[in-house]
Amino acid sequence: MKKQLYIKLSIVTTIVVTMLFSCESNLNDVQQIGILQNQPIGEAKNINLKYTEAEDSIGKVIANLESPKMLDYSNRGFSFSEFPDGVRLSLYDENNQKNVVLADYAIVYNATDLIDLQGNVILITPQKDSLFAEQLYYDQKREWLFSNLPVRLKSATANNGNGDIFDSDTKFKNYTILEGKGDMILKD
Repeated sequence: MKKQLYIKLSIVTTIVVTMLFSCESNLNDVQQIGILQNQPIGEAKNINLKYTEAEDSIGKVIANLESPKMLDYSNRGFSFSEFPDGVRLSLYDENNQKNVVLADYAIVYNATDLIDLQGNVILITPQKDSLFAEQLYYDQKREWLFSNLPVRLKSATANNGNGDIFDSDTKFKNYTILEGKGDMILKD
């Protein structure tokens, strides 16, 4: 009787210990899943992304994004790509002239086609006009640039200006710079 009780107790103890170790392993696996979801699903180096528009079945390049590093977070509910080492974004007009935007950091939000350019943002036009900002957004669908942070325009062709709000087409032909006081600089 005592021997039977000892055997049953040994079996129960073995089962309980086994279950505890297997639960700990599952807990570690669950914790790892959480960590992986916060990590990028992919990483690319020296990328060169071209955005094209169909024109007589030939893709015309309308934008080109270059960066030394891209992190892919398409495993997130609101997926995005991050460019932690900066970007060079070239925006082409119908005459194949380009405006170039440089930034220290960028995020491309896949669902909205919005590019958030941050840190020492500089926009340079073919006419040698330059716009300086800490943050600038590029709406790829509407081909539009905008910011609600201070900007400074240094122009070779128009008046220089400063403002708190910037709004422009990607060709930089129709832009608006507004100051907090409501003053406006408008170029046609």
